[in-house]
Amino acid sequence: MNKLIYITLLSLVFSCKNNAQPTPKQTELLHAEPVQVPLKKGMAKAYFASGCFWCVEAIYESVKGVKDAISGYSGGHTKNPTYASSNTGKTGHAETVEVIYDPNVVSFETLVDVYFGSQDPSQINGQGPDKGSQYRSIIFYQNEAQKQVILKKKERLEHQLNSKVATEVYPFQKFWKAEAYHQNYEKNNPRNSYIQNVSIPRLNRFKAKFPELLKKDH
Repeated sequence: MNKLIYITLLSLVFSCKNNAQPTPKQTELLHAEPVQVPLKKGMAKAYFASGCFWCVEAIYESVKGVKDAISGYSGGHTKNPTYASSNTGKTGHAETVEVIYDPNVVSFETLVDVYFGSQDPSQINGQGPDKGSQYRSIIFYQNEAQKQVILKKKERLEHQLNSKVATEVYPFQKFWKAEAYHQNYEKNNPRNSYIQNVSIPRLNRFKAKFPELLKKDH
């Protein structure tokens, strides 16, 4: 299939062209106190949204020091979001990945570099063919130190690009794990057309850009 036709069809099939609803509850999230997730067996957690979580999960799982990456939803004002409900744009949630990592091996700062370096930071409400508020870019912070790291790196990137970076910066509140079939989707569905044409190329672009951050088996 012609790639242009494929991407066009993909954007229609896999995306809902919507904007997050600017409700008072959604606005309140930006001013909420961040929730700090405690270390568990020496492992920390960080949360990133930058398009389809199938892609983002695979990228972070390739990074040294990352134990696991879990697909889910965050950044919205409703409880128990699902794939179907988040696609409406009415929940405010974005497809988000929970990154479980060893802070003695990889820092939060490096994970933020991975985040900005593995997407188109200028694209609003989406990544690539995936368009809609559920695919928008968000970095979640759990304390003031993390917030400052994010803001400084975002400002530096805007200066380098001489353009606005679309990434939203949210205080972390809660992560909702996605449906079971979304977990490890790229690994479990290597022949899926989306994985072949969008997810794997995105992962390979990241690998080429940050070879020093990759695990030995990647």
